[in-house]
Amino acid sequence: MTDLAFAGAAELARRIKNKEVGCVELLTYYLERVDRFNPDLNAIVVDIRDEALARAREADQALAAGQDWGPLHGVPMTVKESYDVTGTPTTWGVLELKDSIAEKDALSISRLRGAGAVIFGKTNVPYMLSDFQSYNDIYGTTNNPWDLERAPGGSSGGSAASLAAGMTGLEMGSDIGGSIRNPAHFCGVFGHKPTWLLLPPRGHATRGVLSPSDISVIGPLARAAADLAVAVDICAGPDEIAARGLTLDLPRLSKSPDELKVAVWQDDDMAVVDDTVAARVAAVADALAQAGAEVDDDARPVEPEHAHTVYQCLLQATMSARLPAERYDAIAKRVEALDPDDTSRDAKVQRSQVARFREWTANNEQRTHMRWQWHAFFERFDVLVAPIMSTSAILHDHRPFGDRTLTVNGKPEPYFNQVFWAGLASGANLPATVIPTGLDEKGLPIGVQLIGPEYGDLVTIGIAEFLEQQGFSFRPPPGY
Repeated sequence: MTDLAFAGAAELARRIKNKEVGCVELLTYYLERVDRFNPDLNAIVVDIRDEALARAREADQALAAGQDWGPLHGVPMTVKESYDVTGTPTTWGVLELKDSIAEKDALSISRLRGAGAVIFGKTNVPYMLSDFQSYNDIYGTTNNPWDLERAPGGSSGGSAASLAAGMTGLEMGSDIGGSIRNPAHFCGVFGHKPTWLLLPPRGHATRGVLSPSDISVIGPLARAAADLAVAVDICAGPDEIAARGLTLDLPRLSKSPDELKVAVWQDDDMAVVDDTVAARVAAVADALAQAGAEVDDDARPVEPEHAHTVYQCLLQATMSARLPAERYDAIAKRVEALDPDDTSRDAKVQRSQVARFREWTANNEQRTHMRWQWHAFFERFDVLVAPIMSTSAILHDHRPFGDRTLTVNGKPEPYFNQVFWAGLASGANLPATVIPTGLDEKGLPIGVQLIGPEYGDLVTIGIAEFLEQQGFSFRPPPGY
């Protein structure tokens, strides 16, 4: 049954419906793999297997009675710890929230269950979902299945590690600064950061919070590109309030590969990427060119430094708003001590953490201008191919953020510089799909992101499906 460990979710559902494997049988198989591999990985940190086994038995009975629950009928899956799942803790890695138990499912969890999914656990995150690594004082550190000495990414690190190790059939993560895309890249799986608010995030929040967060989105990770589309189809669409007047009709990829117009952003001084990463971006572009696509290496939709500064200002305002009062107050005191004459980009970003609404609105206005620039760009191009991170998976490093660096082409670079690549899409509300592209000389996966226009989610996923057929596909790490 080893092939089941690394099959896609849609393939697992097909086998269940064809009675090639039972729902309880499949869940039990995954649970046995969890018991075998999770002690070393520490990826799945909340276990609700008894509830899941009962649900799987119901799924078998329903199938025997001729009932089809939907596209994920009986498929075992896990979700990021930051989602509300009834009766489980939703802590976001914050020790003070360790006893915060969800009283009902997040909307997306309800939709996944309605489509037949069997949810059996939750996966690890960093403190407040704010790192490229996944560790916290409640659940400990998650390791990368490609190398236990390395991080699986963050903040959906447990999600990607669980998928890569063949311990779950599908995952749901979230992304504000690459938190789906970075782990997908580090662990060699597919991931999709949707258009902002395309998937209603209600229930992906700390207790009592109903307002959607700026920039942040929820979205799927998977071992097959088609599974991303399945999850988007299930979880997307208006919530109960918006459904009074809105319906969803997302475009799908309608062009053949030789009709595509592809822009490539291979590297940038704002966040230098390792040569091994740049080579994989070039490989994806070459594959599209060989299929007949028109490829442009020079087209740029926005000015890099301006786009990054606006994104950082909005991101920092959002992230600081999530912090406990005492931590926010400490930031405010530090900002107050800045030299009033300091107008550098770093000073501007720091001030944005405690910005007045007038200042936030000015940054939002700049973002809106950039959204229209991207819109005009995507009237000429179908997709932008770019890196998502500067390097492959990094060694565990739990020092203070200011002490951390990355080694890029043999030189140290600031740890958070690489958020530039995530910000290209996040800063303008755009969808981006990460695909695995192969391994570097260390034997570590490298992912590349495909950025599309707002609501072009199924288009970028469709291009990912084509590239998967060309060999840019998931491969399991050794030993699993």
